[in-house]
Amino acid sequence: MNYVIIGSSAAGVSGAKELRRLDKECRIVMISKDEEIYSRCILHHYLGGERSVEQLSFVEPDFAEKYGIEWMKGRTCRGLDPEGKTVILDKGERVVYDKLLIASGSHTYLPPIPRLSEAVNVCGFRSLEDMEHLKEAAQNARKILVIGAGLVGLDCAVGFLSLGVKVTLIEMAKWLLSRQLDETSAKTYEKAFEAAGVKQYYGAGIREVMLNDKKEIVQVILTDGRKLDCDYLVVTAGVRPNIDFLEDSGIKTGPLGLLYDETGRTSDVCVYGAGDVSGARPIWPVAVKEGIIAAANMAGEKRRMTDFFASKATMNFLGIPTMSLGNVNPEEGEAQEEIWKGKGGKGYKKIVHKNGRIVGAVLQDDLAYGGILQQLIARRINIAKVKKPIFDIDYSDFFHMDENFEYYYEDDVRG
Repeated sequence: MNYVIIGSSAAGVSGAKELRRLDKECRIVMISKDEEIYSRCILHHYLGGERSVEQLSFVEPDFAEKYGIEWMKGRTCRGLDPEGKTVILDKGERVVYDKLLIASGSHTYLPPIPRLSEAVNVCGFRSLEDMEHLKEAAQNARKILVIGAGLVGLDCAVGFLSLGVKVTLIEMAKWLLSRQLDETSAKTYEKAFEAAGVKQYYGAGIREVMLNDKKEIVQVILTDGRKLDCDYLVVTAGVRPNIDFLEDSGIKTGPLGLLYDETGRTSDVCVYGAGDVSGARPIWPVAVKEGIIAAANMAGEKRRMTDFFASKATMNFLGIPTMSLGNVNPEEGEAQEEIWKGKGGKGYKKIVHKNGRIVGAVLQDDLAYGGILQQLIARRINIAKVKKPIFDIDYSDFFHMDENFEYYYEDDVRG
């Protein structure tokens, strides 16, 4: 069997490993724009000088040789011919496949801000190439603005802080990490970043940028009219899937990205997808699992992507560990909230529940309860019959032992 994988990040690499595990004799070709295999989740450590390129890697040094992979580095896909089962590369080279895994990831999207596309001092935060640009910028620029205060935006800010460079965050939402945190837990981070010298603007975006005669951004105008001087602009707020090469291929895509089902299969029975290329921005463990599931089905082993809980984020910015699970910001009246705060403001927990089931939670400082909460949310366990405070619930309230001394969930508790 001849397998081809487009992409060398979490989904592509996990898919390659699974294919080799299931088929010792197959041919595996991996095509990637990147020359190195590295974790995008820790790029800020490279920016801050805390890790080398080698220390960003999440595979063995002899990964390609160990798994028998023909790795075509530094190559770009230009097209796909499903009828001829052929991937078309730059310079017109063609690679034939029996089964194809598209794990091509995503790229930084520059928002449609007037004159932004003309600017030379703007960069994303997605690749090693971006980090090299930002390392250079950090040597001279002192008014660095970062669009977006999500996970990537905060990673960017921390990376620059490690270099002694203080940046400014600009975020359209009312608080940072608005997808993961509620206002209270976000405020803890906002105060910490402020103390570290990071300026922050919330509830505002960039309306336009002003350029000098060298096409350099020298000032930005926010949507609320405020003006900020700028030496360099980093865009972390938007990404788009790498699916341009699928144009005219007949492979179905949607508004967000590549379409594939819970087995990873696309509209073509010989083509599968996994990871960021879906446009759904899955977290790292989900991208890994999607790669494994897709590879298993490519090799003839029927598996489905149903046994995971995707809405989880764990972070530790400026020494403050936090975990977010599920929906932490329900609409008013949609669910109930239980909140616990530690003495002196140290520690914060919030659990959101609806009709006897926990649907979301935030833990800050102490994450020990996170494992239990994740299982309760993922398995949709009904906690209505438990007669103890919600923050005291543990596994013993749901697991019971049968005559064979095996543990199980009691059906009448699950409801």
